[in-house]
Amino acid sequence: MKDPKLMVMDVLKQHPKVFSNISRREMIKISVERHEAMVTQSGALATWTAPESTGRSPKDTYMVKRSSSENNIDWTAANNLPIDEETFDSIFADAVDYLRNSGQLYETDRVIGADSKYALPVKVVTYRALHTLFIDNMFRPVPADINTSCYADNGFLLVALPYHKLDSEKYAGKLRKLPNGKTSDLIVAMDFDRQIGIVIGSAYMGSMKKMLFTVMNYLLPLRGILPLHCSANEGEHGDSALLLGLSGTGKTTLSADPTRALLGDDEHGWSEDGIANFEFGCYAKMIDINPKKEPDIYDAVMHKVDYLDHGAMIENAMVYPDGTFDFYDNRFTENSRASFPLSFLKNIKPSSVAGHPKTILFLTADAYGVLPPVSRLNKEQAMLWFMMGYTSKLAGTETGVTEPQVAFSRFFGAPFMPCKPHIYASMLGDKMEQFQTRVFLINTGWSGGGYGVGKRIDLTLTRRMVNAALNGELDVVQYTEDPIFHLQVPASCPGVPSEILNPINTWGYHEAYHAAAEKLAKQFSDHFDKAYGNNNLPESMVSQCPGK
Repeated sequence: MKDPKLMVMDVLKQHPKVFSNISRREMIKISVERHEAMVTQSGALATWTAPESTGRSPKDTYMVKRSSSENNIDWTAANNLPIDEETFDSIFADAVDYLRNSGQLYETDRVIGADSKYALPVKVVTYRALHTLFIDNMFRPVPADINTSCYADNGFLLVALPYHKLDSEKYAGKLRKLPNGKTSDLIVAMDFDRQIGIVIGSAYMGSMKKMLFTVMNYLLPLRGILPLHCSANEGEHGDSALLLGLSGTGKTTLSADPTRALLGDDEHGWSEDGIANFEFGCYAKMIDINPKKEPDIYDAVMHKVDYLDHGAMIENAMVYPDGTFDFYDNRFTENSRASFPLSFLKNIKPSSVAGHPKTILFLTADAYGVLPPVSRLNKEQAMLWFMMGYTSKLAGTETGVTEPQVAFSRFFGAPFMPCKPHIYASMLGDKMEQFQTRVFLINTGWSGGGYGVGKRIDLTLTRRMVNAALNGELDVVQYTEDPIFHLQVPASCPGVPSEILNPINTWGYHEAYHAAAEKLAKQFSDHFDKAYGNNNLPESMVSQCPGK
């Protein structure tokens, strides 16, 4: 097969109507003129995808399996689905043919990464102006010094055909079989070695974003750079902090601190020079958004200006005929999203880079109510909890869920971390040691009993504990070890009642606490054995697993 990148470049040279790196205003104008989006009352754009395309499709997301890279990838992970070279090449050739026959094409050059030393040049080719605007919202302009990047000579090419469908019969037996017996006509696939990707049949814009992050999360460890699914902010004295946590743990809320400048809210790289955001924008969940609790995000989307000067776009939210939104209406999807540049937020650091983090916070919403609200982790404990990525699913959130259920997502972003687990975990431990970084576990979940019995830990107290971790107040207090979870629990924290720091004190019956704690610890141990039992991990880390 001819070089795929050259195939696409040939199409761009020969096609009669190519919009190459057009202005933001032109992207917006064409999106509206072509009815890819509508203008709402604020000037932001609203769009809707097909009902089957309101989120990522992990079962249709593949990685090309090649001898040159397969040993770096954890093929035992449920999210790392292999596709053979021949099938990928055939689908890519079909995509090129579709581009060739499209009425118009959009070519956009951006980079992923605020640090030019490892910024990845990305060329996105699509036939949709709105998807081009999304790329403009989310990824960074090409810097003048891009030639200093280690990827300057080998950028990534993404071909996005969001409403095209694969020939199901042609790829029967090669791709996912649907419950109706047919083959899926959707695919999101990436070839790490040739640095090319395709999105076919998925109009959800997050498919493009998350593919590109997965690519970075594969490439960077090979260069000694740790990618992290996290938010990051910086204090007045240049002290940076990272916050890692799954949905519902409060990552967005806690990282939006008026006294600290935001670098970004989703993905960062940690190199020898410090922290750098991957993105140029924000892709925020809008369902049930409360302007009082999340005013910055709400105002970023809803501030009123002429639509050509706006460019925020909202996917799959309810819009009334007068152009107003109802973000509490979830009939189309729970996953309504808004995309906008970070510059729309009030308190950001425009460069999106900072020095080495002094503090890392792992956030968990423990619905069992047995984890301390704040605890300190040593190197081995931090590596373990990083690998586990624990939080809880709550009763009532899913059909059949009648009590809290544990949820583990390694590295707090399992679907996007393709390398073998020891690679990420050991890099975190090494960097903690090299740069003297402190790690704390913050429980934003329940106290005084599990969900339905106890109460959610007060946000004011959580913020006080977070601030104490960030400003060093927790460095000078005494600690005791939790015998079940092996966590270092502070005896005191300024501004926080000391009795709540040890969770057993908040339970009416100590026997009930011990039963719930032992139950959670066993689930930790069972999951660890299943996920990592054959990875030959250091005994010093294994021994820190609850239940061991």
